[in-house]
Amino acid sequence: MQWTDITEIAIELMEAHPDVDPLSVNFVDLRNWVIALHDFDDEPTRCGEKILEAIQGAWIEELQ
Repeated sequence: MQWTDITEIAIELMEAHPDVDPLSVNFVDLRNWVIALHDFDDEPTRCGEKILEAIQGAWIEELQ
């Protein structure tokens, strides 16, 4: 997975952290959780706030 795989990342996070409200996760933790995903293979430095916001939004959408 790359940073641009927003929906796939959101699904993986939802499965890895089923009891977490995505709105309660700060961006530092969110970034670290994405980097820790088994299938994630991108440069950690290529991530910015807009990508993290998109991931958080997709995670919220997946929960609905």
